[in-house]
Amino acid sequence: MEQVPESERGLAKQKGKLENMKNSSLLKVILIISGLVATGIGGAILFLPTAFYATNGIELGGNISLLNEVRAPGGALLASGILIVLGAFVTNLTFISLVVSTLLYLSYGLSRTVSIAIDGIPSEGLVQAAALEMVIGLVCIFALSRYRQGQKRYT
Repeated sequence: MEQVPESERGLAKQKGKLENMKNSSLLKVILIISGLVATGIGGAILFLPTAFYATNGIELGGNISLLNEVRAPGGALLASGILIVLGAFVTNLTFISLVVSTLLYLSYGLSRTVSIAIDGIPSEGLVQAAALEMVIGLVCIFALSRYRQGQKRYT
């Protein structure tokens, strides 16, 4: 029987850990949940903006330009959410989906925080949205750091 050098056995174990992260149930759950949240909110903003914003006391009225301006980021959220969910099932999209999710949620959460500092405290629903966005973004950073640690060992 041929002896495998210790260094090669360690590398094989590390490669197994990377594959486990790519196929991790936790990572898939993170991507699915964050993707579905973005898809749901994006779809609501794109297709039902008046009703969606009314839940936080925001009246869009019949201003066509305002509706157009509000629907556009709804479409971007919807598309981002679809990409994020796909990352849970398509291995080649996992990393980019995790990066998109991290950037999406942290940018929304931090932007809301800046707005609170500049403009004051908005409705309770928007404060809760900021908190949720920050939590999802931080969970994605955790997953991203774990994913990247596994990749660095093999390059």
